[in-house]
Amino acid sequence: MTRRSRVLPAVLAIGALTIAACGGGDDSAEGGGTTLTFLSWDNEEIMTPVFEAFEEAHPDITIEASYAPPVAEYIQALQTRVLSGTAPDVFIIAAENKTNLIEGGHVLDLAGEDFVANTPEFNQETYGADGAVYGLSVSTWGSGITYNKDLLAQIGMDTPPQDWEEFLQMCADLQDAGITPFLESLQNMPTILTAFLGSYSASMDGRMDEEIFSGAATFEDHWTASLEQYNRMYADGLVSSDTVGLSPDQVRDEFINGRVAMFPAGPWDLPAIREGAPDMEVEMVPVPAVDGGQPFIAGAAGVGYAINSDSDNLDAAKTFLEFLGSPDGMRPWQEGLGAISVTTDYEPVLDEALTPILEDVRAGNVYLPQISWQRAEDVLNVEAVAQLQLMAQGRLTPREVAQALDRKLAAS
Repeated sequence: MTRRSRVLPAVLAIGALTIAACGGGDDSAEGGGTTLTFLSWDNEEIMTPVFEAFEEAHPDITIEASYAPPVAEYIQALQTRVLSGTAPDVFIIAAENKTNLIEGGHVLDLAGEDFVANTPEFNQETYGADGAVYGLSVSTWGSGITYNKDLLAQIGMDTPPQDWEEFLQMCADLQDAGITPFLESLQNMPTILTAFLGSYSASMDGRMDEEIFSGAATFEDHWTASLEQYNRMYADGLVSSDTVGLSPDQVRDEFINGRVAMFPAGPWDLPAIREGAPDMEVEMVPVPAVDGGQPFIAGAAGVGYAINSDSDNLDAAKTFLEFLGSPDGMRPWQEGLGAISVTTDYEPVLDEALTPILEDVRAGNVYLPQISWQRAEDVLNVEAVAQLQLMAQGRLTPREVAQALDRKLAAS
């Protein structure tokens, strides 16, 4: 689950992605200007206001955008175009593809640019290596449990408990009251499992992934206990295995329509909730503590905006990133996503539902496996999601999921 990004309402197949001009080609727009190509995983509704504001400020540059949904389809779409030499001028670098893009020399080093200096070190380091910075990350995201206050009130609860055992009991109580307690899409890395792992890693001073990738420990050693706790929702019948077939947008729609009490959400979900259920009282809280740990939040520095190192339009691409990181660019971008932006010269107006997680998110007290994995992030992410779906269906045990990840890492 790289940033829990909005899954696009209109999915463009890889073969249908159209670009009039790509890096290495003739990028002159008709009339003598420059056409800058862009591949986004945020949808057209979000990005169009940003592009329009940019083109108004820079009438000599035209943005020609294409879209592919996160995570796996976007990664595949970009990889296909990088390998074929038709990568766009500007694209998203994410947790799942950063190693391949950086090691392959496909992204330009942005270190020293003023628009990068406008962001925190946490964000620069997420998409950096050896002093280089390969993506402009202008936000940090956190994903916790978002709940409908009215539905919890029906069983006498004001807020989800901070302890996992108590949380599971609350889910059972909601179920007994005829209320679907919780839904989570399994098309990306689950928020609850990610938070469990983040809390566990924090308890060992962040060494979990270092030990796994150095060979000092295995996924089986470090993941099994968290997987077992997470699987209790499915094994105990508190969440239906049918959730395997649901997209994040479908889960969110169930919440908006009042058919589920809780779901794991990020800031990007709140605009849709406010629009679809303006009278619903909601709040986002950290995932409950498990096995004596601390409540935790899934999250990471937001995706980076990268420049194709082979682009023929480097100056125009830098001009776009400079604009995006400015208040004029951040305003339509942040308002469209509801994102927790972190640029130094723009103060966003954030949804009050984020208040319980905001301090930790801005401090970087969040965790995402794909960011911490030291190699093979893309294949490990695909493997993890596939294995977790089988676990939710009762076809694999938690330990077998961890063992499958060990085999995939050994083969990478």
